[in-house]
Amino acid sequence: MGFQTDCTTTGEDRERYLGAVAPPIYEASLFTFPTYEAFVESYDPALEGVDERWVYSRFGNPTVQVLERKVALLEGGDQARAFASGMAAISAAVLSACRAGDHVVAVRSIYANAYRLLAEYLPPRGIDTTFVDFTDLNEVEAAIGPRTRVLYMESPGNPTMDLVDLRAAAQLARSRELTTIMDNSMASPYNQRPLEMGVDVVVHSASKYFSGHSDVVAGVMIGSDDRMRSISATELRDLGGALAPFEAWLVLRGLRTLGIRMRSHNEAGLRVATWLESRPEVERVFYAGLPSHPQHELAKSQMSGFSGLMSLVVRGGKEAAITFVNRLKLFGIGVSWGGFESLALPIDPTTSAHPTIAKSLGVVPGFVRMSIGLEDVEDLLCDLDQGLTAL
Repeated sequence: MGFQTDCTTTGEDRERYLGAVAPPIYEASLFTFPTYEAFVESYDPALEGVDERWVYSRFGNPTVQVLERKVALLEGGDQARAFASGMAAISAAVLSACRAGDHVVAVRSIYANAYRLLAEYLPPRGIDTTFVDFTDLNEVEAAIGPRTRVLYMESPGNPTMDLVDLRAAAQLARSRELTTIMDNSMASPYNQRPLEMGVDVVVHSASKYFSGHSDVVAGVMIGSDDRMRSISATELRDLGGALAPFEAWLVLRGLRTLGIRMRSHNEAGLRVATWLESRPEVERVFYAGLPSHPQHELAKSQMSGFSGLMSLVVRGGKEAAITFVNRLKLFGIGVSWGGFESLALPIDPTTSAHPTIAKSLGVVPGFVRMSIGLEDVEDLLCDLDQGLTAL
């Protein structure tokens, strides 16, 4: 089946729901049983959600399961688990692979809250992290020590769009018996499928491209049968970051148009990035789809498209970036991305999670992150033109 066909129909059983095109929302916290014996049989983490064995919606829910099956299919994994946020999925993935005394090697181009988890929250609890430049796998290998258990990656990375050679990183991890965890939110499975390149676990902020409507906060994790069963029986169940049924239904609604939306994001993103690169007011554009990107050839080898997310540096520093963004009419100012709406956000390197890392990545005064939405691209270009002309 094609990707968009899988988005719309695969993984669902409409006959079970009286022919309903959209599955019902099982807005129930618990499920009851006709006999005590049936209850005891179902109360087994290994069987949760199998053969309609439902107990409590923190453990599993029929509506959530429809979403999980579809996400696993789209990402090419055995199973998926849904979480109440992308950070809940990231936290569960890291904690499932690490114990006190262990060590993580993480990409330095990383989501700010994932950085705080690894750099600030976990070290007092005995899990340390070294942040390195994953564009140089020699540096990654040098950071691996006897206590290392995880390679944590984003590709493209936030916010400077640095890439990781996923096949080479996965091969390095296997040679050292390490677990690879990959945040694939920026690419989506439409553009990149890390599991097929040897990565062990993929996580997403489903609030972004999966949902596409900026109306839900959710996360997902995808991996092997054994790993996902373990997550269900421990981190998902015990830490409590499960996704509620209605939110799962909203993400599932968004997934039905993921292929169509990503095709539009890809086309508009490349066109806007190319246009921005030609403007004298713009010092630099960070977008893997541009031939000027230093890892463009790698991007073409492991990605089929480059999304609508990009960053740029406008000449004139911080004040110019603020002036530019404030002038825009069709771009909202907001911290998220991946929805139908276009966004632009100045990023001040001095107030980032780690100013030293931000500076080394190229985040300088005048830096702006942009998410290209689903508006007509000609309208967006006109808006960007009047914003830049004001400088």
